[in-house]
Amino acid sequence: MSEQKAAPPKEMGYRAGSRLERVLRAGKFAITAELNPPDSSDPQDVFEAARPLSEISDAINATDASGANCHMSSLGISALLLRAGYEAVMQVSCRDRNRIAIQGDVLGAAALGVRNILCLSGDDVSVGDQPGAKPVFDFDSISLLRTLRNMRDEGQFLSGRKIDHPPKLFLGAVENPCVDPLKWRPDRLMKKAEAGADFIQTNHIFDIPRFKAFMTRVRDLGLDERLYILAGTGPLVSARTARWMKNRVPGIHIPESVIARIEQAKDPEEEGKLICIELLQELQEIQGVSGVHVMAYRRENMVSEIVQNSGILKRRSGKTDRRMDAGKD
Repeated sequence: MSEQKAAPPKEMGYRAGSRLERVLRAGKFAITAELNPPDSSDPQDVFEAARPLSEISDAINATDASGANCHMSSLGISALLLRAGYEAVMQVSCRDRNRIAIQGDVLGAAALGVRNILCLSGDDVSVGDQPGAKPVFDFDSISLLRTLRNMRDEGQFLSGRKIDHPPKLFLGAVENPCVDPLKWRPDRLMKKAEAGADFIQTNHIFDIPRFKAFMTRVRDLGLDERLYILAGTGPLVSARTARWMKNRVPGIHIPESVIARIEQAKDPEEEGKLICIELLQELQEIQGVSGVHVMAYRRENMVSEIVQNSGILKRRSGKTDRRMDAGKD
């Protein structure tokens, strides 16, 4: 395992000047939340889902066919979020489009005002509801990060052709800190930092000791100085749902003790919310964690309630970020 620390960022000013970037660089504890895309062409369905999330979050993720299931596109949702005055994090999955389509989509998204892009490889089509679809995977998340960084910083497409007005992007990636192989997860994170990631949103965390061990290694490598890490979690509404997630959703680890606690509760849904509140309170105390990312499938109102009850909004720090000078517009 490499002991090399991540090099400090070369650019000291804003990457994109997005609201999310400003919050993080100001040293405030950031909150992002995930909007579950509708199976609909009605923009009101997006606005209704986004409204409770906007009450508690600095940015809202527009997922890109998560779980390899078809929904409204992340680009369409991002455009609608921006129209309503909300901050969007547009997810880009490598599964469904080749490099030509992805670069064009990102350029179009930037023209619409999208400033935050989250790069993912994407779940395999075999886990979705259309397993006969043909996967693309022309990129993986690391090569996608490199390409978008090149578009932003060098003003070039992957072909080397010049971009007249390069996109201003705050680039994100994902990590699964609590699943095997545990010891290689921080090294994978190092590769994403070197590829161009500015921030990280993790998958669901239900095992605090595992995550603390991950963050210890992250700090040893200096990655907390290079990346803004947003720890992900969300409510479990039943023991049955928890077991399904544990067994069927890639990248999810849920301790049996957590499942048993929900199973033994008089009101499993309330217990699931309480567990999530406790997790959020613990996550914000871990050194190197810059924020949280809260996910709850089709339960946006629950996310708002949980975040407000966790006390995070009242405790957010306004200290200046020691890692990067915020620069000027």
